[in-house]
Amino acid sequence: MSDAREAEEPRRSNDRDDASHGRRSDQSDAVSDAREAGEPSEKAAEPTAGADDEPSAKAEEAGTGAEEPGAKADAPRGDAEQPLAGADAPRVEGDEPLTGGADVEPRPAQRDDGGRRKYGPLGTTLVIIPTYNEAENIKPIVERVLESVPDAHILVADDNSPDGTGKVADELAAEDDRVKVLHRKGKEGLGAAYLAGFRWGIEHGYGVLVEMDADGSHQPEELPRLLTALKGADLVIGSRWVPGGRIVNWPKSREFISRGGSTYSRLLLDVPIRDMTAGYRAFRKETLEGIGMDEVASQGYCFQIDLAWRAIKAGFHVIEVPVTFIERERGESKMSRDIVTEAAWRVMSWGVGSRVNKMLGRKEP
Repeated sequence: MSDAREAEEPRRSNDRDDASHGRRSDQSDAVSDAREAGEPSEKAAEPTAGADDEPSAKAEEAGTGAEEPGAKADAPRGDAEQPLAGADAPRVEGDEPLTGGADVEPRPAQRDDGGRRKYGPLGTTLVIIPTYNEAENIKPIVERVLESVPDAHILVADDNSPDGTGKVADELAAEDDRVKVLHRKGKEGLGAAYLAGFRWGIEHGYGVLVEMDADGSHQPEELPRLLTALKGADLVIGSRWVPGGRIVNWPKSREFISRGGSTYSRLLLDVPIRDMTAGYRAFRKETLEGIGMDEVASQGYCFQIDLAWRAIKAGFHVIEVPVTFIERERGESKMSRDIVTEAAWRVMSWGVGSRVNKMLGRKEP
């Protein structure tokens, strides 16, 4: 899908130029963490119902509201921590951790005997796929995800698509208990759909929550690489604009908008992330819990920028890995001028507000 649907104590990285060009910073111990992310770990014990940090054996009835999942949420079968067949080692841009700037209050961190950052097990992965009129695309993308990461679960968050996408998703859920469906009242935007999916996943004990478009623009075959990198990070972004990343079948005008939007955001918000609008992301549960999801009101382009900036301000460890983005072959893009305009305005207001707070000596909200 388009960019619109494309959203502990780390060490600080104040050298943005080094991060952007792949050079090492002084945080060598954080770099080691990112490299160690490629090492497979032993498969965790299968979750059991009732544990606070494990998905429940069955989705709890949430009342009769439209937010209720349309398919039962059976206990996850496996853990994303097990070795993933065919997973490439994470190709991290410069092996450089992207973390909060000088004004960020560091979070408490656990460290091993060598003083390096420690990360806990990932837990079971939930891939959240928002849909609106994606009846042609949802079945093939679900099949590809489950083939690429068999132990993952999928949550289709459908905004009451008039083309019957929700019905197709229900059929997939009836055939495979790894597929869940969240039926929503109507078209409320990409950001709202992801936030609803994040909350549902956290409530049901998933340890990793992944953003993925339904149209095939995000390659499920690259998901194992994101999950491997997440073993040494708080957030992994599948990036088009780092070495090794690329796009396929985009017109130059679309590329200009995406590159320009990321550069504009990076400069105004003073962050080192190269692909701020990327919508292919893997979060640890703790990251989403620590960025203030209840305060997020942005959509589209802006939603992805907002979440990445919040993660950096909160001091989380962010990594970009290269991915290939392929333009949709079926269906219509949800990109619009209003989405781009909203992003430009919000990013400017955030950037100006941040600089004013800095001048006045106030903490970031």
